[in-house]
Amino acid sequence: MPRECCADGLKAAKLYRNPRESQHWVVSLNGCWMRFPAKIGGWGERRGLINVRGRRLQKVPLWLAFNTGLLEYLQKRKLGRAA
Repeated sequence: MPRECCADGLKAAKLYRNPRESQHWVVSLNGCWMRFPAKIGGWGERRGLINVRGRRLQKVPLWLAFNTGLLEYLQKRKLGRAA
């Protein structure tokens, strides 16, 4: 599970995808990076991510992760825009 510092006080979420790893999403939550499966309920399997600089990430719209649980997490905690 990600560090607790990543759970509170977040202003915005940004979603990314690596074209070479299309089975996962990467999300930035106020400086904390997490990787989770691009599948229904995938947010529940999130893991902290380090060494982000070496990855080829492309920013994508947040709504693309609509069925993963990420948007519900953000709405519940009022951490960012859900769409």
